Order: sequence, then structure tokens, then C-alpha cells
Amino acid sequence: MAEDNQPTPQKQLLLQKIYIKDFSFESPRAPEIFGTNVSPKTQISIKSTAKELTPNTQEVILTLTLEAKDQDKTLFMVEIEQAGLFRIQGYSEEEQRMLIGSYCPGTLYPFAREAIADVITRGGFPQLLLQPINFDGLYAQAMQDSGGSNGGPAETPEDTH
Repeated sequence: MAEDNQPTPQKQLLLQKIYIKDFSFESPRAPEIFGTNVSPKTQISIKSTAKELTPNTQEVILTLTLEAKDQDKTLFMVEIEQAGLFRIQGYSEEEQRMLIGSYCPGTLYPFAREAIADVITRGGFPQLLLQPINFDGLYAQAMQDSGGSNGGPAETPEDTH
């Protein structure tokens, strides 16, 4: 009976820190590429991972890899690991998996998108606007593909032009 009188923990989701864990830019054909007329095609891969640092604190890492090619030649490649610390408590295990697999990567994405756009421009290329991503949809697809046992979106390639 005494257990029934204990208050349920209040739901709390706090963003404690956002930081870049790893970031690289490569342009193997620079500066020769700047004097040619190319029609680049870009492909982006998205991956999200999480690790519990302390009870109720998760480090979530959103990894984006973007490659631009003209035919079979790489114009540039960018990879970023945008990370964040999230305090999550009072949620059921299923709710917590959904927050870690969808909400947290969705929170990190605008920061990664801005960093990628900036480094591409600084690399001498025209501005690249990455489109919004439906992390809820990616999470739902990952859950369906894995039978519900995965903690986050699987690696997902997307073509952008």
C-alpha cells in the first residue's frame, strides 16, 4: 500500500548542451573544380545514436554525411557529428526511446544543417540548403524495419539535387 502513495516522477525533458563532436570537410578537386561547369548531385546519410551518461542523462549524436559528385568525381564531402546532452526523466521506456530516436535528433538537426551550409560556402561552393527532415517518420520506419527493438533512426540515404 505504501508504494501506491509514492508520487510518479514528473516528466522532464531538458536540453543541457549542444556541441560538435566531430566535423570534417574535404574538397579533393579544389581549386581545379572552380574553373569548370559541373552539375553536382548530392546524397546525404543520416544516423542517430545515443548513450546513457548518467541516470536520466543521454548523449545523443546525430551524424550527417553529405557528398556532392559530378558524374563519378567527388566535389566535396562533409561529415558532422552534432551532439547534445538531454535530461530525460519521468517517461515510460517506450516514450523515452521515441524522444531519443526522434525528438532529440530533430532538435540537433538545425545546428548541424547550419554548420554544414557554412563550411560548404567557406569551401568555395554555392550555398546549399538542406531540406527539413521528418525524424518522426524516420524513427517510425526504423521501428518497423527492426521490429520495434531499435533505439533510433537507422542510417538513411536521401538524394538531394
